Amino acid sequence: MKYKVMLFYKFVKIKNPKKLMEEQKELCASLNLKGRMLLAKEGVNATFEGTARNVNAYKKRLKDLKIERSRLFKDVVFKESEGNGKAFTKLEIKVRDEVVTLGAGKFDIQKETAKQITAKELQTWYKKEKDFVVLDLRNDFEIEVGQMDKTVHPNMRNFRELPEKIKEIKNMKDKQVVTVCTGGIRCEKATCLLKQRGFKNLYQLKDGLHTYIQKYPGSHFKGSLFVFDNRMTTPVAEVKAREIIGRCIYCSKKCEQFASDDSLRPSRKVICCPACFKKNKARLRRCTPN
Repeated sequence: MKYKVMLFYKFVKIKNPKKLMEEQKELCASLNLKGRMLLAKEGVNATFEGTARNVNAYKKRLKDLKIERSRLFKDVVFKESEGNGKAFTKLEIKVRDEVVTLGAGKFDIQKETAKQITAKELQTWYKKEKDFVVLDLRNDFEIEVGQMDKTVHPNMRNFRELPEKIKEIKNMKDKQVVTVCTGGIRCEKATCLLKQRGFKNLYQLKDGLHTYIQKYPGSHFKGSLFVFDNRMTTPVAEVKAREIIGRCIYCSKKCEQFASDDSLRPSRKVICCPACFKKNKARLRRCTPN
């Protein structure tokens, strides 16, 4: 049976997130979808897995909701990759203060976010050797297993660290900067903050790394895309000679397997090959996302 993992988000005003939460729980349960959805007054952020048939049915059902609900999901861009039926163990739909937590105050995303460039435009920039840098706004362990050419990053363990990390990348304020993240949601919010902090020539990759990799597999993205489900990583699109850039934290062997180092507080995700996992299993456990 063919499975799909689908992720999507939208910044849109939601008057009653709790009511929408109950509606979504009922809809997802009826289609046997598993995964997580966060709802807030600022919007929605979700990742689900199900059979290809049921994922397609879910997307169609969203468009058939009542008028006030269909407005919420209008123009949503769905990113899909191959699932295995085990990406999630349960369904979680919750209401939060933010759909992606930055903790830097409220923004008018539609007005304050940076200009978007498409995957095609970014590919052209690479081809023409344009002078720019890629600012990766993902967590450090995500970047270790896959990244774009020209990447710099603030070395964040989590997205909430960005406000404090900006001072470490202040030398980029006058450079041409393209921000990237998995699906686009972190860039939408982060660029609002970066613009407030003086970044002038700022862009964001439309629909994220997921879309770029699908359109240009094996091009300027090396490695695999980290995903917050039980797969941990996905190539997104198959490439015959895909380059592995992740390296075991112990022996430096190339690999893309993750473990959780519970000897640290808070626990830290590390890349670890099977042999080193066996040697260090007293402090490590097989990694599953939080």
